[in-house]
Amino acid sequence: MSRPSDKHLRGPRISPAGIAGKETVSDLIDNTFLAYNAGRLREACQLFVRQVLQPDVTVGMSLTGAMTPAGLGMSSLIPLMEAGFVDWIISTGANLYHDAHFALGLSLHQGSPFADDVELHAEGVVRIYDIVFDFDVLLSTDAFLREVSQHDQFQRPMSSAEYHYLLGGYLRERESALGLARRSVLSTAHDLDIPVYTSSPGDSSIGMNVAELALDGNKLRFDVSADVNETAAIVLGAKRSGGKSAALIVGGGSPKNFLLQTEPQIQEVLGIDEKGHDYFIQFTDARPDTGGLSGATPGEAVSWGKVDPDMLSETVVAYLDTTIALPLLTSYALSVHPARPLRRLYQRREALMAALVKEYGASREFRDQRATEATTTR
Repeated sequence: MSRPSDKHLRGPRISPAGIAGKETVSDLIDNTFLAYNAGRLREACQLFVRQVLQPDVTVGMSLTGAMTPAGLGMSSLIPLMEAGFVDWIISTGANLYHDAHFALGLSLHQGSPFADDVELHAEGVVRIYDIVFDFDVLLSTDAFLREVSQHDQFQRPMSSAEYHYLLGGYLRERESALGLARRSVLSTAHDLDIPVYTSSPGDSSIGMNVAELALDGNKLRFDVSADVNETAAIVLGAKRSGGKSAALIVGGGSPKNFLLQTEPQIQEVLGIDEKGHDYFIQFTDARPDTGGLSGATPGEAVSWGKVDPDMLSETVVAYLDTTIALPLLTSYALSVHPARPLRRLYQRREALMAALVKEYGASREFRDQRATEATTTR
């Protein structure tokens, strides 16, 4: 048998010191998360602070799973947002709906996943696995959403980012009235001018309440085309400013695709020259072999133009529970990297869209000219 080549044995030797009980989170991740999905989590954390948080990188986050009911909004998302570590967000509507409970002073409780659901239903208790809360929490939040969405400023079509920004302002007012602070992702996003989109506006209790108001003549409508184009404009703006674009994917599902499809929208549909997102970090429990988008790898994303093929080495997928991964990533990043200046992308949407439209116009003119030349030479 020939000797193994050095390239296979050049990694650090596995020889950790014993855990003493005084280690910080960053100590544990750097020094004891050495293999398997612990190793991938370490790689994700290190890539995040080493490359993704560079000053010229615009960070988009997608969020699925019931994160906010479990308190992840307050414990992890808001600290990342305040530190300038997340510049724009795509979330399920459900996460944003449940986020509103906390700004309204409503309570969710730790419970048991083995509770009798028939008994819970009879007593008016709702369960999300091991989280429980009174059914009135839903009714109170529904009433708030309907009241707010009837105000004059909502009586028109708008992107989901604009709706969430306006809603976040009302949630901030309610927090202040109740003496609360930094309870809601949406109210924080409003303060920090972080645009928050949802890829399926009708697929949540927010969309359900907006649909109910439509039956009474309310003119609020979600403009999904604006969402598609605004998110593409954010990514194009990141690249055209000489910077890079990062995708931080918590879970999978529709928000993951909506974040990544910005590049095919730019390249394939609008015909603008681009190469793909530069960084890709995902925490997921979805397998790739079932063909679902949630488990699709960054390599597969390259084939769609979603990820720059030259940057494939700067991608990590860690297969683990996102409720474990996200707090660890947050603690690691905050402990080893200084805060970044806020990009306040919400207030820059019009300028970013104008730049996208200009490039699209030039691309369209070039394609039309080529088509004319091809027809003439036949």
